[in-house]
Amino acid sequence: MTPPKEAAPPESPEASRQTNDESSDCAERLRVLADRTRLEVVRLLFTGAKHVGELNESLAIDQSLLSHHLRVLREAGLVIGERDGKAVLYRLAPGVRVKAGQEAIHLGCCSLSFDS
Repeated sequence: MTPPKEAAPPESPEASRQTNDESSDCAERLRVLADRTRLEVVRLLFTGAKHVGELNESLAIDQSLLSHHLRVLREAGLVIGERDGKAVLYRLAPGVRVKAGQEAIHLGCCSLSFDS
């Protein structure tokens, strides 16, 4: 007869808190990407950094609306913007992209893949 399996030790409060924080971060990033325009901005940045004007030309939306979406993406840690003269150059944030050449991003708890 085999002895009964021992129950796993309970998770520490700190580990539980970390898991909850990661889930919350992931859920927030998914919420941000639920907007079609923000999702399209991320897709456009897979091919490399782009100036606001280039993104605006591809998306054909009002520049103030694009600025709003870019701010939301920055605050979620999905993109970064850096000054390039008078313009701002946007790129995917470090650690967001799963692999170079692959259209997928890492959200913390999961990865989101874009099929062509």
